[in-house]
Amino acid sequence: MKLDLVSFDAQLPAIRHVRTTVFTLEQGVDPAIDFDGLDAEAVHVLCTDNDQPVGTGRMLDDGHIGRIAVLADYRAQGIGRLLMQTLIDTARARHYDNVSLYAQVNAVPFYEKLGFKANGENFTEAGIEHTPMELKL
Repeated sequence: MKLDLVSFDAQLPAIRHVRTTVFTLEQGVDPAIDFDGLDAEAVHVLCTDNDQPVGTGRMLDDGHIGRIAVLADYRAQGIGRLLMQTLIDTARARHYDNVSLYAQVNAVPFYEKLGFKANGENFTEAGIEHTPMELKL
């Protein structure tokens, strides 16, 4: 496994593959919601296995983490944790005070293990219930 911070433009096909597989095909999220026009300004992390993309995530300039996605065959192997830790470490290197995210409700325990705390009322986006969460750095 290899994990790198990458340019969205340079790795668009790999990032698109993972996110489309997870969000559009598995979860039924409209690609227009997923690819929201903010990717070019975000920091992206990409995990590959033998040069094949298997996981990705992004962080916006305001410290909002999102689009964490791991292909089904690679889940429960620590890849999501590594993606998150890389983005959190990047936020620390940029001297952010905190990072935030909108966790799908079924993923809240995963983010709690990383130290995130619920921070607001649940809401529904793309037919999926989310919990706002924050991690103080």
